[in-house]
Amino acid sequence: MSANTDSTRTAGPAVVVPSARRTLVSTGIGNAAEWYDWAIYATFAPFFSKELFNPADATSAILSTLAIFAVGFVARPFGGFVFGWIGDKLGRKTSMTLAVGLASVGSLLIGIAPTFGAVGAFASLVLLVARLIQGLAHGGELPSSQTYLSEMAPRERRGFWSTLIYFSGTLGIVAGTLMGAVLTGVLSKAQMAAFGWRIPFIVGAVIGLYGLVMRARMPETEAFEGIKEEAEAPGERRAPSLWKSIVEHRKQAFQVIGMTVGLTVIYYLWAVVAPTYAATSLKIDAGQALWAGIAANVVFLAALPFWGKLSDRIGRKPVLIMGAAGSALLHFPMTWLLRDSAWQLAVSMSVMLFFIAAGAAIAPAAYAELFPAHIRTVGVGVPYSICVAAFGGTAPYLQTLFTDVVKQPWLFNGYAVALIVVSILVVLGLPETKGKDLSS
Repeated sequence: MSANTDSTRTAGPAVVVPSARRTLVSTGIGNAAEWYDWAIYATFAPFFSKELFNPADATSAILSTLAIFAVGFVARPFGGFVFGWIGDKLGRKTSMTLAVGLASVGSLLIGIAPTFGAVGAFASLVLLVARLIQGLAHGGELPSSQTYLSEMAPRERRGFWSTLIYFSGTLGIVAGTLMGAVLTGVLSKAQMAAFGWRIPFIVGAVIGLYGLVMRARMPETEAFEGIKEEAEAPGERRAPSLWKSIVEHRKQAFQVIGMTVGLTVIYYLWAVVAPTYAATSLKIDAGQALWAGIAANVVFLAALPFWGKLSDRIGRKPVLIMGAAGSALLHFPMTWLLRDSAWQLAVSMSVMLFFIAAGAAIAPAAYAELFPAHIRTVGVGVPYSICVAAFGGTAPYLQTLFTDVVKQPWLFNGYAVALIVVSILVVLGLPETKGKDLSS
């Protein structure tokens, strides 16, 4: 009997049996490692931009670093397709294991990259290759782990279980941010430039390898085992081709993009790059900005299970709409609050992340509930990765460009709010899928 069935036998407070606990921990630690790898790039960009790019122009160096942050997202749709195919054909567990292993390779490459002063533009090339590798891995990680967790969860608690994706991911982000705060506190600026920025990337590679071992020991989901048995049964009708299945479910693919477009931009702005933006564009002390980011992400962690449980009670659509509407209404006021101090950053991030948590908490469940089992991983992975690449990946660069170069930050903020409105309109047209059977 699989973990999702065992875990439903509870009386009073939920008790997770060992098999389910291993499933949650293995999924969570691998996901945390991937998000850690992804987030420390933004956290440590101010420190290594002058080391891997021409240090003569500081503004150009940071913009180039953020541009490669965006380029890394280009690989995500390919990762969504490749790892989605692996997840739907070879198993969710196989896809997740390969993804976390590849991400650790990308992190190691950044950690040992030569400097611009030593090898010139080759240093920038190494960084680009590493980010493309991480983009490929991260493009496969999220849809694979989202599908796996949604299929393993009891249907009546799927919204709550799905919060593990962003909960564990945020722990990875907080770990990276905390490391940044600690390192900037104990190392001088010269030491951070010389070697301090390398430490978190090497640590990320080690964590990723540990996650790979844990995931290799996980059970496969019953939904995938059912697909496999059906495909191997004599006389059974062959499953439709991958491309035919993608075309048949194009409506759901566009719904994934519509649901994601607002969430991905607003999430990356407030959860990932806000401390870096505060330090580089608003000139808030870098160490204080990192600590403010940690405090706000604790609020986010607390809000995730609240929204997940609420969606299991009242449905996915009301929660998605409440979170998006709150984010849209408060984005401008919170950007006006954020001026020149760390406490302003902590308050504005906390308020925004409380509402952003609504979509982040239940998006994995909502995505999985849109597709049948035989196309679920790639059906989510490709449109999700395309959307994140096109909108989430470019958000930090556009924000810096409109703030520091164009000097019209309101244009970018209006763009972010408009995308949230798009997501609200798409969610209004979705069917309610709470409690849907994912076995077929």
